[in-house]
Amino acid sequence: MTPSLANARRVVVKIGSALIVDPATAAPREAWLAGIAADIAALAARGVQVIVVSSGAISLARQKLQLTAPKLRLEEKQAAAAVGQIRLAQAWSDALSAKNLTAAQLLITLEDTEDRRRYLNARATLSTLLSLGCIPVINENDSVATAEIRFGDNDRLAARVAEMLQADSLILLSDIDGLYTADPRTNPAAEHIPVVAAITPEIDAMGGEPPPGYSSGGMRTKLVAARIATQSGVAMAIALGHRPNPLAAIEAGAPCTWFLPAPEGRSARKNWIAGHLAPQGALTIDDGAARALARGSSLLPAGIIAVSGHFERGDAVDVLSPAGTRLARGLAAYSSTDAAILAGHRSEDIETLLGFRGRDEVIHRDDLVLL
Repeated sequence: MTPSLANARRVVVKIGSALIVDPATAAPREAWLAGIAADIAALAARGVQVIVVSSGAISLARQKLQLTAPKLRLEEKQAAAAVGQIRLAQAWSDALSAKNLTAAQLLITLEDTEDRRRYLNARATLSTLLSLGCIPVINENDSVATAEIRFGDNDRLAARVAEMLQADSLILLSDIDGLYTADPRTNPAAEHIPVVAAITPEIDAMGGEPPPGYSSGGMRTKLVAARIATQSGVAMAIALGHRPNPLAAIEAGAPCTWFLPAPEGRSARKNWIAGHLAPQGALTIDDGAARALARGSSLLPAGIIAVSGHFERGDAVDVLSPAGTRLARGLAAYSSTDAAILAGHRSEDIETLLGFRGRDEVIHRDDLVLL
């Protein structure tokens, strides 16, 4: 079955510079932003959580800083990002607030999604923002990034965000309405591909050169994003963004290319936890907690009876039965020192015991795999 926004509950939307910035004025396209904000508001009104990954910071600052050369030096790009990010955030805040939505800005890098501790921090922040009804607007932290800034990494960043938050769909809004058998700009015989069931070498070969203008991505980086997303169980679409209300158009059946999620995608990350991370310690739990884990629950501090080893937040730990049998492995939300303090206590006591309010779970079920 072809995926659809109609039944999605969590959606990541990636928007490139060419859609955000008017090349004639180097200013935000306010009318277009109003349209996409209306789309987001319509999704939010029916309970869909929306995360935006937005390019455009460097492009918005070029004219202001008189950086008109076709190719900027890395330090010039980073300086432009520092200036343009303020304008980009304001543009999104204005567009979303006009629809009674609250924008929240996050600047992260691919490394933030790959380092376990930073991954947990980013995911916790994003999950909290979504629970509060905010619309997170994410951009690559270009002012401090190095290699990441040199190509269209927001495509891959968006895929990592979709993977992190276990989104249903990732939508890459582009200057083209999907994947073609050849470059339609140069080959009039190129055929549109509405659905890609798997990313084969033949599909990979269809990635072409980046288009001219502000965009630094192109189809090649979108196919890399598709591989990341689909292998994580996330459906991905490449759709035309140069139209009013592009998300509503997708829902109405406008042409796009859907990449189907791999059937085993949701388990890929748990396989990584189970088989590729060396445990740094162990948590021994009581029989009640063991039964709760078997039912798919998270591990709460009340069920822990012993803590061993030395580990930090984000490290892998084994979960043991009272007899020492290994039951599960997961990523700890607390260090071994803090976990020892919390052991046997209720979640509502965490702030009193530690002096700060952390997560209710010592290991969240999304970070836990039964063995």
